[in-house]
Amino acid sequence: MEHSHDTETRLTALEIKASFTEDLVDELNQVIVRQQDQLDALLRAVQRLQAQGPAAEGAPPRNLRDELPPHY
Repeated sequence: MEHSHDTETRLTALEIKASFTEDLVDELNQVIVRQQDQLDALLRAVQRLQAQGPAAEGAPPRNLRDELPPHY
């Protein structure tokens, strides 16, 4: 009788853990989907910026070191 109760207790504990694990996996999936959406939006923004930059107009690329403030 004791063996049956112990097995049932362990099975219940495993079912609870499995349930929490499923919830965690679902939450992580949602995080990944949101992050992918953010990455896609950022990539589109970078592409738009590159398309409207001076290099797109035929001007030579800028060197940011040439634009350092005088105190550097």
